[in-house]
Amino acid sequence: MHDHTNTHLISPPRSWAEISLDNLEINYAFARRKGDTMAVLKAGAYGHGIIPVAKKLESLPEKERPCFIGVASVIEARKLTKAKLQTRIYLLGASCSFEREEIVMQRWTPCISSIAEAQDFDRLVAAARGAPLPVHLAVDTGMGRGGFLPDDILACIDSLCSLTNLIIEGIGSHLPSADEDEKFTLDQFELFHSVINKLGSDRFRYKHLANSAGILAYKSLYTNLHRPGLMLYGISPIPEYQRHLSPIMTLKSRVSLLRKLPKGHGISYGRETILEKETKVATVGIGYGDGYPRALSLKGADVFISGQRCPLLGRVTMDQIMVDVSELNHCEEGDEVELFGENILVSEIARLAGSIPWSILTGITPRVTRFYK
Repeated sequence: MHDHTNTHLISPPRSWAEISLDNLEINYAFARRKGDTMAVLKAGAYGHGIIPVAKKLESLPEKERPCFIGVASVIEARKLTKAKLQTRIYLLGASCSFEREEIVMQRWTPCISSIAEAQDFDRLVAAARGAPLPVHLAVDTGMGRGGFLPDDILACIDSLCSLTNLIIEGIGSHLPSADEDEKFTLDQFELFHSVINKLGSDRFRYKHLANSAGILAYKSLYTNLHRPGLMLYGISPIPEYQRHLSPIMTLKSRVSLLRKLPKGHGISYGRETILEKETKVATVGIGYGDGYPRALSLKGADVFISGQRCPLLGRVTMDQIMVDVSELNHCEEGDEVELFGENILVSEIARLAGSIPWSILTGITPRVTRFYK
């Protein structure tokens, strides 16, 4: 008798994402040209994998490493701490009251949006008998999502500074329209600078406002910390800067079936596509269950096979798509298919889907295996 339980074959994945850590390093170096950084790795490093991306940045020479890793929640912070990452962890949004004790115990850096939140942190640090906790103040200069309104922070700064268990080491705000509205963004910079001046610039070790679009297209004489997000992953929110960046994720699948279908044959659900001539159709093993957007259906999207663009046919289904490969000289089962990456930017996919690159990248599901190069 032979025990075959540990010798069975494991098939390669049907769809996968190749993540280039070398390209990550190139993009990060470009972001660092503007100064010190908080690397924004929330949402699983925008779908790329928070731990491998964080470890790559932490492996850089000490002077080049980010000052902070920016995350959205204690769940993400906990993951980094459990993986023994040493870079300081910054929580980008307001914390819920039930999260604050863990934040204090782990000494993650919160941003404070109200005097009540600050007082609660002060009380928790005192109760834990720990060293004063470094915190940043968030200012709402137009995002409308969190932070002190400018007049409010000016009125309560003395109360904030009287909380002896907190060290107010930073101040930050956020740009909602840096890739869409230049005038409003310039006004925001001016308002943020004005708040810092009135509070006293020397009061803060870190002053931060710019996201990727802010880093690429604007200059500030007052801020000394930048928060690159999308640009780390090689996609520019402003098209004219794309040439400076290299996408780090390539989403791939394979041709699982190849057939010739006759004129008049329908393709996919709803039969919205009816073939106008005999067509060589490849079925590809990826769909909206993997995060490839269903909204691409009938929008003129392409995939990339054997060095050529091939048009998507019919609706995207949960697990498969169909592609016209009639123009390829050679195509066979098992051929690699690029859904987006260097040859078809995720920005193009997002535009056709009526979406944004951030949403497409973070929507790639766990069913898609990540490989790191």
